[in-house]
Amino acid sequence: METTAAAVVLASGAGTRVGAKLNKVYLPLAGRRIVAWSLDAFAKVPGIGVLVLVIRPQDRELAEEVLAGFGGDVEVVPGGDTRQASELNALRHLAPRITGGRVDAVLLHDAARPLVHPELVGAVLTRAREDGGAVPGLAADDVVEVDAGHLVAQVPGAIRVQTPQGFRAGPLLEAYEKAEREGFVGTDTSSCMERFSSLPIRWVPGAPENLKITYPHDLVVAERLLARRAR
Repeated sequence: METTAAAVVLASGAGTRVGAKLNKVYLPLAGRRIVAWSLDAFAKVPGIGVLVLVIRPQDRELAEEVLAGFGGDVEVVPGGDTRQASELNALRHLAPRITGGRVDAVLLHDAARPLVHPELVGAVLTRAREDGGAVPGLAADDVVEVDAGHLVAQVPGAIRVQTPQGFRAGPLLEAYEKAEREGFVGTDTSSCMERFSSLPIRWVPGAPENLKITYPHDLVVAERLLARRAR
């Protein structure tokens, strides 16, 4: 029996702050739709044998257009009302392969981070398999905390977390089912794992260019960064 990892690309949000009428992950970026760049990065990682795209039902035609030009096998799963519900839908879709030992690790990634590089994906996957969990991030030197007396102090060791976030598949599925039963909704995948799993979560150095498309100017920056890659 061959064991592989699965990557889940989350495209079921709306992304209203970017100011577009359609889901922002289907906006054009350097000749392709944003989500296509994320899918392509994961398809280039040898350790990933299953690729899942989580979509909103109303975006199915756009998703089918992207996948028609993709050239690889992508499994489509409907999203939920929240990010965590969408992740749970994807994990339940993968559950037979997780419990059967065919999928040993799962990486979850925001489709709105189109500049993620295969090397970063591979680093997260390796660390997740070795230690149980891994998240990429950048040192957050500008993050401070304020005490009751309004004194400002830097937060040592703080990082700005990115995606993909990777975990051993079995504990990840179990944690999300526990969260569902208890009605817990976390801020991201790692927050759910911290509460419902004993797996250690390691830090992997992130990449400055692995930005999230949130506002219109982010599209301009992403276009420039992709143009540099093509040189």
